[in-house]
Amino acid sequence: MKLLVIAILLYIGYRLIIGDWKKKKTNREENTDQDRQDDSTITDVLVEDPVCHKLVPKQQAIRLKHKTKEEIIYFCSEECCKQFVSQEGDKE
Repeated sequence: MKLLVIAILLYIGYRLIIGDWKKKKTNREENTDQDRQDDSTITDVLVEDPVCHKLVPKQQAIRLKHKTKEEIIYFCSEECCKQFVSQEGDKE
């Protein structure tokens, strides 16, 4: 009878350990998948200001459409934009 009780207790202990191990393993796999998804979503891109060379989020940057090159130039502030325009005017 004692052997039967010991066998049942060992079986219950085994199932608890294995069940806990499987849960931890699946949680680690789920977390890894979530980390991959979080890393793949880029919300904004950094652009460099041509005057002071600061990196600015594209959505927050001041935009100026260049006359001759037909491209948009991004600035960190109005002051840098004005300085760029005045430098371009001096070159012409």
